[in-house]
Amino acid sequence: MPGLELAEVILAVIIGTLAAIVYSLRVLILVERRVAGMEMNIQKLTQKVLKEEGVIERAIKRKR
Repeated sequence: MPGLELAEVILAVIIGTLAAIVYSLRVLILVERRVAGMEMNIQKLTQKVLKEEGVIERAIKRKR
C-alpha cells in the first residue's frame, strides 16, 4: 500500500510543521517578555534621569 505510506509521510510533515510553529511562538513570547522587561527598566531609568535633570536645573537657577 504505497498510498497509505505517502499519506503517513505527509501527515508527519504537517504535524512536524505545526509543532515547529508552536515552538517558535513559544520562543517569540519569551523574547517579547524579555523585551517588555527591558522597556520597563529603560522607562524607570529615564524617569530617574528626568528627575535628576530637574534637580540640576533648579540648582543652576538658584546659583544665578
